[in-house]
Amino acid sequence: MKFLSLLILLCLLALPVLSQERITSEEEARSIFERVEERRSSVETETAKMEMTITDPRGRTRNRTMQMWSSTRGDDSKSLIVFSSPGNVSGTGFLSIDENGSSTQRLYLPSVGRVQTFTSSERGDRFMGSDFTYEDLGDQNSEDYDFKWLEEGETEYTVRAAKPDSDQYTHVEFIIDKERYTLNKIRYYNSDNEMIKRLEAENFEQLTDEFWSPATMTMFDLREDRKTELKWSDREINVPVEEWRFTERGLRRGI
Repeated sequence: MKFLSLLILLCLLALPVLSQERITSEEEARSIFERVEERRSSVETETAKMEMTITDPRGRTRNRTMQMWSSTRGDDSKSLIVFSSPGNVSGTGFLSIDENGSSTQRLYLPSVGRVQTFTSSERGDRFMGSDFTYEDLGDQNSEDYDFKWLEEGETEYTVRAAKPDSDQYTHVEFIIDKERYTLNKIRYYNSDNEMIKRLEAENFEQLTDEFWSPATMTMFDLREDRKTELKWSDREINVPVEEWRFTERGLRRGI
């Protein structure tokens, strides 16, 4: 009996250690996330078509198509999304601008001919009935987070960061590919340390020598048991994009 217990103990000791070492260093965690930003900065402009599929808890789906333009210059970024179908949302536009350290988001509703500017209290609202909120559609900038810890696995890093300016999430976890420095997943937590949403990225495309971007992203709302999938197509990188696109004129004009 003693021999059997010793044999079991030796076998357990021989097993590989699967747990990851947690590094409680804000600087190291931030540096990993900043490498993601560095790769992303190689894309200065992008245009693409997008398809959104919203799936409710009963499995019913709604489909929407959009055109997207984006521009990034240093720490400043601008993006415009205009819906092309179905007819009840055609012409609706969403403009997001991060410039000089401040963020502005505007929505144009052609049915009422009005541009709505979102306040900080409205950033947690669903974007056009999807599982993405207006906050989720903003850029993921390192300055927005207080980094807590880093775990290094075989193929991925896990970085946890608090989000002090968010009314939705107290902290998030970024799952980052160690080779390409892509964001493979994001987990969103509330104040009870409950994961309430999960974003998964798939079908990565190499857009520049150093930057890979997903062609498919799916946001899962774990509380409501629903999801929204976004797909990109017809992407053009680092092509001229007129600056007027990122103005109220461009927002109202649409495609």
